[in-house]
Amino acid sequence: MKEFYIRDAAQQENKVVTTSFVVSNKQIKSKKSGEPYLDLTLMDRTGTIQAKMWDNVEECAYTFEQDDIVKIKGLINKYNQRWQLTIHKVRKMEEAAIDYADYLPKTSKDVDELWQTLGEFVASIGEPHLRQLLELFMADAEIARAYRIAPAAKTMHHACIGGLLEHVVSLFRSCDTVARNYAFINRDLLLTGAFLHDIGKIHELSYARSFGYTTEGQLLGHLIIELEMLHTKLAQVPGFPPQLKILVEHLLISHHGQYEFGSPKLPMFPEALMLHYLDDLDSKMEAMRAQFERDADLESPWTGYNSALARPLLNTQKFLKCLESPEVEVAIVATPVE
Repeated sequence: MKEFYIRDAAQQENKVVTTSFVVSNKQIKSKKSGEPYLDLTLMDRTGTIQAKMWDNVEECAYTFEQDDIVKIKGLINKYNQRWQLTIHKVRKMEEAAIDYADYLPKTSKDVDELWQTLGEFVASIGEPHLRQLLELFMADAEIARAYRIAPAAKTMHHACIGGLLEHVVSLFRSCDTVARNYAFINRDLLLTGAFLHDIGKIHELSYARSFGYTTEGQLLGHLIIELEMLHTKLAQVPGFPPQLKILVEHLLISHHGQYEFGSPKLPMFPEALMLHYLDDLDSKMEAMRAQFERDADLESPWTGYNSALARPLLNTQKFLKCLESPEVEVAIVATPVE
């Protein structure tokens, strides 16, 4: 087991640590002098940290690649209020010494409970063809195993082992609640779309060492992949109504909501529109929560820039606590975030 995790950086500030990470991003850059340096993003199950290696780069730069697990000796310090690692030594680890559970972030929720909740929602679907379709997916051992462990995205939201399942259960709860406010919404159809809208990610994403894309994911994307998965299962449901088939297909291909977000079609009926907005809401709420968690050690209630949301974020809980201290309030007002 690792001796040091990224979440422990505050306890090791200005100290040299020796530990291991997944290399989630690797770049060889040039100093002003023309000499190379390493710019890495390192990851373990508790988060990510930026790392730089300035000296002796030629000796080790090509001894490991992105997605490798490496042993590193380096200094923990802060730069622009963020933790970083200045690397002194780095080497690729031997396979026998690796415990993969140390390196990929995992949902904090109980996966068995999430899977049970998913099944309860599926069982509540009244339309027999839709319920049978989803039960076929859940009964497929290969799909079920992957559905329980796949991330929902590479970086943007629910980027953790079990993230897809966590996201879909959260989306089910939102769909179930909001649908009650609109009598013309077909709840069964909406829940079917929620179950299937990202299922292609079990093949689109790779998540053995770090989060990335498979060749299938790069070439096709999850929308095409899940349409193929849908058609395979539809063939096993006798008498599946053709009208329902078209509606389910549209739910999948329109859930990104806009052409510029990769949606082949815009949502054209109420359940498709609701699925898009609730899916978008859930992903953005999780992106905010994760940003607050990453920046928990910052004194300011403002986070750093969030690239997924294209803005810095205000942690309202921190902000309201800061207002209890007049000195902090002045500091906040005096240093607005542009």
